[in-house]
Amino acid sequence: MSRLFDHPRRGGASTFAGRLAGVAFAACVTLTSPAQANFADDAGSETVKLDGARSQVGFTVKVLWLVGVRGRFGKVDGTVYIDRFRNQISVDARIDVDAVSMDNKRYEDWVKSSEFFDVAKHPQIEFKSESFPQSRLRRGGELSGILTLRDVRQPVTFQLQPATCDRPAYECPIEVAGTIRRSEFDMRSRRGTLSDKVELQFSVYAIPPGETKDP
Repeated sequence: MSRLFDHPRRGGASTFAGRLAGVAFAACVTLTSPAQANFADDAGSETVKLDGARSQVGFTVKVLWLVGVRGRFGKVDGTVYIDRFRNQISVDARIDVDAVSMDNKRYEDWVKSSEFFDVAKHPQIEFKSESFPQSRLRRGGELSGILTLRDVRQPVTFQLQPATCDRPAYECPIEVAGTIRRSEFDMRSRRGTLSDKVELQFSVYAIPPGETKDP
């Protein structure tokens, strides 16, 4: 079975769909169990599970536009969809908001509250990417799709960083960074002291073909 990091075939399509369509990194669609093995849907398509144990998402928001308050989501699940005929990839990722961790417990409780992520009503953040050329995993470039946060869907465009190894997603993470605005996701409190911009950093691994992970 071909691997996620293989070079694209000669003559494959390399078009990239512009804006992000609803997590993280090559297409966040319906999730299956992380323990499920990778499998081929047909002769030209393949799915690869994200490695939830190693993948993570971080965020930073500035207080008084000076001091950055940082947090991290330690639980990320999802699926990468690979179209071998067109050399295209899409991603469907989901982030467990309740699994957020911060250095300050008071801040941690606050970001889970209705003022920020509102974990009680919206326990997940979802990202569904548009298709992009497989070669972009190595070179870097734009990653667009739809981010769903607090049940608000917004098109976003993140930046996929160039790979730092020969087997991105397996030997090294796929790194993605971008910025969203709180106000676009119905988070409008404390506008006088808290920046509207929230920086997101995705560090994503996939489960190699033939391997499984315990849930």
